[in-house]
Amino acid sequence: MDFKQIVRDVLLTEANELERAAQNISFDIEKAIDLIINCKGKLIISGVGKSGLVGTKIAATLASTGTSSFFLHPTEAMHGDLGMIGKDDIVLGISYSGESEELVQILPHLKRLNIPLIGMARSENSTLAKYSDVFINIYVEKEACPLDTAPTSSTTLTMAMGDALAVCLMKRRDFKKEDFASFHPGGSLGKKLFIKVDDLLRKENLPVVSRETRLKDAILIMSQGRLGSVIITDEDNKVFGLLSDGDLRRALMNEKFSLECKVEEIATLNPKTLKNKELLASDALQVIENYKIQLLIVTDENDKLVGVLHIHDLIEAGIK
Repeated sequence: MDFKQIVRDVLLTEANELERAAQNISFDIEKAIDLIINCKGKLIISGVGKSGLVGTKIAATLASTGTSSFFLHPTEAMHGDLGMIGKDDIVLGISYSGESEELVQILPHLKRLNIPLIGMARSENSTLAKYSDVFINIYVEKEACPLDTAPTSSTTLTMAMGDALAVCLMKRRDFKKEDFASFHPGGSLGKKLFIKVDDLLRKENLPVVSRETRLKDAILIMSQGRLGSVIITDEDNKVFGLLSDGDLRRALMNEKFSLECKVEEIATLNPKTLKNKELLASDALQVIENYKIQLLIVTDENDKLVGVLHIHDLIEAGIK
């Protein structure tokens, strides 16, 4: 049995259903977005079985991207948890058939409470669709299951629709990377999106010399500084240059090399600097990688030295 071909067929079947859906967007997405944006309460997702599992994921995605949202199982709603839905809330109901008994049972109560309803199902003639203020069609022509019965393509499309809804809301709200960071302060993702340059900046006991410093003295300070470089400043404390171990190795190859020369004679003048210490550390790492440097010098608006950010500091902080 060729399992690789089976995997290929499943992926292509689901991809084809996504492509077909992308070419046939007939529902009023703008009305759905307006309902959610203007909602003063929460967006509550509800569904049963596989639809419920997908709904849980959609609720999590929405909550992490700026839309206050949570999942409510319709059975629990019928046994007391309906009170979790407030008059200012909105409901997104998911049922591929549109006839899931548990979900259908709460629909009249939502209407009684004047709760706006967005429905996801395969048919506009379904009960869920008829109760919905906005209906999102998630019909698929073929499930990836060989029996064409197990929810496969349909759950993939439903999840993708949830993602599309979340992205539309992010665009509408102008949701930025910094906003996303505030919802993910922990873990590697949080570190990447939340930690700023100023949080990792070395500001004390920096290896700094003047332009007139002799090379042999600069090398001593370089060794003490443990950064592999020496920062050169002028009389106004403005950054003038940077002497790296690479600069030193290249100078050693010169026949006229002398430890008595001034450090500025072999240093890199006008090195790459950064003026925005509020920049995300992950973006600073991108600068370091783009310029193929190890040390990023941070200055104020007047080019005066504020601190330095070493690539090792970023790695140790888990910034990738």
